[in-house]
Amino acid sequence: MWQEVLPNAWESILSRIRSFQYSQKNAVLVPVAAVGVGGMLVCWLMSRRKIKSIEMGDGWWGSGEKPLKGKEDESIRPFKIETSDEEIEDLHRRLDQARYAPPLEGAAFNYGFNSDYLQKVVAYWRNKFDWRKQVEILNKYPHFRTTIEGIDIHFIHVKPSYVPHGKAVQPILMVHGWPGSFYEFYKIIPLLTDPTKHGLDSGDVVFEVICPSIPGYGFSEAPHQQGFDTLATARIFHKLMKRLGFKEYYVQGGDWGSRVTTNMSQMLPQSVKGLHLNLVFISIRGLKKVIQVMLGTYVPWLVGFTREDVRRMYPFMQKNVFDILRESGYLHIQATKPDTAGCGLNDSPVGLAAYILEKFSTWTDKSFLRKDDGGLESKYSLDDLLTNVMIYWVTASIVPSMRYYKENFARDPGLIADSRVGVYVPTAIAAFPQEIAHTPQVWAKNTFKNIVRYSYMPRGGHFAAFEEPKLLAQDIFHFVRKVEQL
Repeated sequence: MWQEVLPNAWESILSRIRSFQYSQKNAVLVPVAAVGVGGMLVCWLMSRRKIKSIEMGDGWWGSGEKPLKGKEDESIRPFKIETSDEEIEDLHRRLDQARYAPPLEGAAFNYGFNSDYLQKVVAYWRNKFDWRKQVEILNKYPHFRTTIEGIDIHFIHVKPSYVPHGKAVQPILMVHGWPGSFYEFYKIIPLLTDPTKHGLDSGDVVFEVICPSIPGYGFSEAPHQQGFDTLATARIFHKLMKRLGFKEYYVQGGDWGSRVTTNMSQMLPQSVKGLHLNLVFISIRGLKKVIQVMLGTYVPWLVGFTREDVRRMYPFMQKNVFDILRESGYLHIQATKPDTAGCGLNDSPVGLAAYILEKFSTWTDKSFLRKDDGGLESKYSLDDLLTNVMIYWVTASIVPSMRYYKENFARDPGLIADSRVGVYVPTAIAAFPQEIAHTPQVWAKNTFKNIVRYSYMPRGGHFAAFEEPKLLAQDIFHFVRKVEQL
């Protein structure tokens, strides 16, 4: 609006100046008009300034209206995952009644989860997978729940069993994404809390790890109100860390966890000592980026790309348009009508497994499309994969987890607060080669103003903590040691 008003206003002033005769009346009008338009110019310039942090605000996500009186129960309650014969029998009955559509010949995973291999997974699930044993594994770390903004928040909190002399314990909040869960971090937690035992070079750092479940995922209660997005999640997780007694802490995330922890860094930068990401959300709009893409394959040094950036980004249309379109159909469904598809997934464990595990195939390695088994067992065990599926199944959380997309894509990304706020806390980006899309550092620094470490990881994809826990842990240690020395 100001861009249109200002030129017209200035032209009006100039016209008046040319036609004015220097009477006493006109001598007063000219400076008054100039001051008025000058004020408009100042307002326009002020509106163009980027704000430094996001307002924290408050929220209520419980059922019904927020109580007018009474303080929220801030107690932290121990929590234990449990199962029952009825739960397992119901699962087995549904698995036994599944029906399958035969795959096209030679289709592998190009049409989605191959139903021939799906029958093998279901046979293992029905006859060999031991949910009771996996529940014991899930309970090996301390679980808790606490009520924040009207809903119960689930998290695991793991402290080092032993802290060697001279090592500083640093709290780190790690946030999962979709279709993952807190279970993604089970293999990296011991590396962070006892690095020496696992042969990691941690220097004088050891971690105390907090892994919450995003509300609507797993054992965190689903929001009862519309509008629960990553900003609300960031605020709740800040409140969680404050409730646990932490004033400063590190945060780490990929997928939605990346967006949540980025928002946490924008919201309370004084509380976030450092931000570590294995996925970066950025926009590739704008003439400058178009020019960089056009020139990048020929003169990468001229536009700030490295040779490794070029290797990962080009051919650009194939890797950044066609591949992403192929892998993002789910996103459009979940960002528009999540409940419709969710009804079937919430009722069928076989459908749920196919929907979730297909992502663990192609998001781990794009070439797995050409494998009849999706390459799943080359990177993960069926026990680990099915445990993650079971967390969605026994909590009936697939629908609220899908709604999270609609809540976050409901508005123009350019109009929400976090799109206008830079990230000024020390930041590290671990760029895994099989991630869905690659973000070069020259693009990342437009948002992340204080990148102190950018790593081209040698292998791995979207589910870094689940697939390559040692690589990710070592990168986190290197980053935190560097921040502590600043």
